[in-house]
Amino acid sequence: MSQRSRSSRAPVPPGLLVVDKPAGMTSHDVVARVRRIMGTRKVGHAGTLDPMATGVLVLGLERATKLLGHLALDTKAYLSTISLGAATTTDDAEGEQLSETDASGVDEEAIHSAIAALTGEIQQVPSSVSAVKVNGKRAYELARQGESVELESRPVTVSRFDLLALRRTETTTELDVLVECSSGTYVRALARDLGEQLGVGGHLGQLRRTRVGPFGLATVRTLEQLEAEPELSMDLDGAVATAFPRIDVTAATARSLTYGQAVTGAGVTGTYGMFDPQGRAVALVRDEGRTAKPALVLTPAG
Repeated sequence: MSQRSRSSRAPVPPGLLVVDKPAGMTSHDVVARVRRIMGTRKVGHAGTLDPMATGVLVLGLERATKLLGHLALDTKAYLSTISLGAATTTDDAEGEQLSETDASGVDEEAIHSAIAALTGEIQQVPSSVSAVKVNGKRAYELARQGESVELESRPVTVSRFDLLALRRTETTTELDVLVECSSGTYVRALARDLGEQLGVGGHLGQLRRTRVGPFGLATVRTLEQLEAEPELSMDLDGAVATAFPRIDVTAATARSLTYGQAVTGAGVTGTYGMFDPQGRAVALVRDEGRTAKPALVLTPAG
């Protein structure tokens, strides 16, 4: 596609892009690339991915950036490879090796038992290079400065931890696994803890996010595809309909919402979208008693 000059481009409509993040790029790198491709500075992301990771990264453009903080991205799914036989400083393949043990003969039943122990509601200590804040700074920032980082354990939910394949080398055992978990769960920490439970050490070899909230690989676009065809994955109306329960309202109710006024509630738990008779998302609302109050007006009056 020939790149049009910014001045000749049509205005970028608000909506979401679900990008297949490549390895080696930070989430901020992807945002910068999308800003250039789409010709707008108004791009934000909903949750980061480590540079080594690939897969689903949700971006908001224009007014849809305001939508990002309301998205219910509380469940995530990953395909990953765990390498048993070595622990690292970062709990992944990019860190310095801390220990090495012959893990080629780790018992498969012991692996299944250890995986079962890390499934369900568990206490997890985040990796020292996680984005958890310590005294106002990200843990990974302190770790990169050479400071010792000790994080407290916290409750997370690993709803699914399945062993898909097992491979053995002369000194290691590699596991391909599927993990479905709550937001705030670190798969690299699962790899570390699995290795510790088996007494051989472990780290994350590869990581691919296959789903975050309702957004999965079926809707992702690579940066190369986006370069060739710079279009949204879904417009603002489609994004709201995908991510939230939908309630259709009358024109009078929709007009009240455009002014930020409370309207009659629909009896829906949590945040939901109200749509006008033309099918446009007018606002995200939350019920408070019998009324619904706008949490975000998407189509303001005027």
